[in-house]
Amino acid sequence: ALAARIGDRLMSQRWMLTTAESCTGGWIAKTVTDVAGSSAWFDRGFVTYSNAAKQEMLGVSLETLTRHGAVSEPVVKEMATGALAQSRAQTAIAISGIAGPGGGSAEKPVGTVWCAWGLPGQTILTRCMQLAGDRESVRQQAVWIALAGLLEHL
Repeated sequence: ALAARIGDRLMSQRWMLTTAESCTGGWIAKTVTDVAGSSAWFDRGFVTYSNAAKQEMLGVSLETLTRHGAVSEPVVKEMATGALAQSRAQTAIAISGIAGPGGGSAEKPVGTVWCAWGLPGQTILTRCMQLAGDRESVRQQAVWIALAGLLEHL
């Protein structure tokens, strides 16, 4: 239902959506394409799980990745910007996080997720979340928050 509402809003503006996903592994794109007719408002999705993919497909800079790490505000901003540049879309969702069970640190514990939204005429909007639960739960919550955030910003 959330994705369908996004589709209605995008259609009314004649905009398209692109996604740049890391920790969610394409789940946002899957949710969007579950909506019949979404090809009218969903252009493409990038699953950039590795740092190399973020650089090659989205133009995320090595310096940004080295300085801030893949799970950071600067990286999701560059992911959203890159997804817009490499697509025909006017709006973007970018997401990177630590879903667990390992990979966390004191500075960035498991459940840390950064999301960015790119919208016409606005700077890239971002949000950091600290989500609880197992890997599946963290990823599912991240997808919902990313879509709900886009709907809110639209």
